[in-house]
Amino acid sequence: MIQTDICIIGAGPVGQFAVFEAGLLKLRCHLVDALPQVGGQLSEIYPQKPIYDIPGFPTIKAQELVDNLTEQIKPFNPTYTLGERLDKVEKTATGFELRTSDGTEIDCKVVVIAGGLGCFEPRKPPLKEIAEFEGKGVSYMVKDPELFRDKNVILAGGGDSALDWTIELSKIAKKITLIHRNETFRGAPDSADKVFDLAKEGKINLLLKSNLASLSGNGKLNSVKVTGADKSEMELEADYLIPLFGLSPKLGPIADWGLSIHKNQIEVNTTDYSTNVPGIYAIGDINTYPGKLKLILCGFHEAALMAQSAFKHIYPEKHLSFKYTTVNGIESF
Repeated sequence: MIQTDICIIGAGPVGQFAVFEAGLLKLRCHLVDALPQVGGQLSEIYPQKPIYDIPGFPTIKAQELVDNLTEQIKPFNPTYTLGERLDKVEKTATGFELRTSDGTEIDCKVVVIAGGLGCFEPRKPPLKEIAEFEGKGVSYMVKDPELFRDKNVILAGGGDSALDWTIELSKIAKKITLIHRNETFRGAPDSADKVFDLAKEGKINLLLKSNLASLSGNGKLNSVKVTGADKSEMELEADYLIPLFGLSPKLGPIADWGLSIHKNQIEVNTTDYSTNVPGIYAIGDINTYPGKLKLILCGFHEAALMAQSAFKHIYPEKHLSFKYTTVNGIESF
């Protein structure tokens, strides 16, 4: 059985940074993730996507951020169980005993749920042919932008991912078309302005108040039919279709752990991001509270406060003396 102070469920950026904050307090961490690598959604869905709101980095690629966090926590020697889902959590006299889908057992004093959206799958457009072309021209994420170089690419969606990838892929694709059912976008206003500018300059084809109607091809996607608000139809040549309608979150086994859950998110106390179960915390996108913002930097803040509380939970008799890293540096295990 693996022995650790804190078991962190989710090895995305917030889970990784929780290792750092816990490490400063000499707390050992073990991370569990159903994905085969660290990084969570950043590595699995958009590793090459630029991120603009990480302090100190005007822009940083998602995978680069993951790599930096991995390097940052190396002094604290975290251990990992990857490619396994955490299925069971049982309270013990000293903490918790956990078991994964592959039978790995973990003994810990504190559990930190940093599972992002939980188990997730892309929201798919309601097209009867969609499954036929998955992996054959239809993709729900961009792992390697070079795949789309000099290709006819159609994106669909109105959020940040659709806007960001329209901007990025317009630099390398042969032709980019963005389809959105409304006249305005849900994503960042600055990104929306850039997309409108690209359309005015003729660098992309922007179809607003339009919807995907059907797909066609012979073993591989070659065209997409689109309908407008006036019921008009047009058929567009397409090597790739990337529907970016967001993710459908599913908590999975976490829903059965006795936690207070609201709309698939775990309710927490904002003093320390503890749940209604003593010794279990939830940080990052998986939690909810008044004023919650689903930003990586907010998850970092939550991880810092969680670690302070976790120390007091594990060592209630010890005095916690917080030290600034600018003065004391980083002490490894």
